[in-house]
Amino acid sequence: MKTILNKISATRAFGFLSILFVMMLTLASCSDDLDVQQSYPFTVEVMPFGSKISKGETVELRFEIKSEGNYKNTLYTIRYFQYDGEGTLKLVDGPVLVNNDRVLLESKTFRLNYTANSSDAHKFLVVIEDNFGSTPWEQTFEFNGKDSDGDNSGTTVGGGIGTVVGPINPGVLY
Repeated sequence: MKTILNKISATRAFGFLSILFVMMLTLASCSDDLDVQQSYPFTVEVMPFGSKISKGETVELRFEIKSEGNYKNTLYTIRYFQYDGEGTLKLVDGPVLVNNDRVLLESKTFRLNYTANSSDAHKFLVVIEDNFGSTPWEQTFEFNGKDSDGDNSGTTVGGGIGTVVGPINPGVLY
């Protein structure tokens, strides 16, 4: 009788220890850390704009950043590089942009004013980046002088309104 009780006790003890071991493994594998996604891919929508500009004239460019997710601490910056023509690019209700300097965007919807300082053709690259190092959005904008009959060799936006050349990380163009 003692051997049977000893076998039952040993079996119960082994079963109890096995259950305790499995529970400890389960609890040890759980983590209190939440995986919060902070970086989301984004595109930029650009409204149509005129493709010809003369010296002293201003063209308004309207943008909207469209992110695939929403993280409240995401910040976006803008910079540009002008490689043809002379002009100024200014955030409406904001600063004049300096060639290749980053400026913080206050909103996902914003407008830029480009003012031509010459009657030549104008080309500049606009780059928008987030603070998480995602793939930046890049877009080249071209304007011909109104005095020239230059070739608009870029992709035409909005049925002949505006010229945009091959975006990288392209946004939707209206």
